[in-house]
Amino acid sequence: MNAISKYTKFVPYLYFLSVIVYWFTGINKIEGSSAYPILLFGIPFLWQLIKPNRKLNFSLGIVFVCLSSYLILAYLFNVLNIVNWSESSKRLLFYGGILVFGNFVMSLWIIRNSIKKVF
Repeated sequence: MNAISKYTKFVPYLYFLSVIVYWFTGINKIEGSSAYPILLFGIPFLWQLIKPNRKLNFSLGIVFVCLSSYLILAYLFNVLNIVNWSESSKRLLFYGGILVFGNFVMSLWIIRNSIKKVF
């Protein structure tokens, strides 16, 4: 049980790294070598795994909570029919819903880690 609780602090970073790798492979199949700048988004998360920094940790958490909150607002606008979305946008919102809520939860987890001084 101690081993599990010892490594749970790394779950959000591994989640975001896996999302970045998935995003990279999808774009790489379509556009080829122009997808490599996407891997730059993984540097801060990789840095947190190698050499944790509390300020970077808190900054990553706040940035991704804000981005996820913005996307959650898009879902609420869709549900309340405030904005008329095209069918392709509605499909993207539906399929990306799990990703958005996952990002929000993982971002809150990162903030919790930085407040609890896990590192």
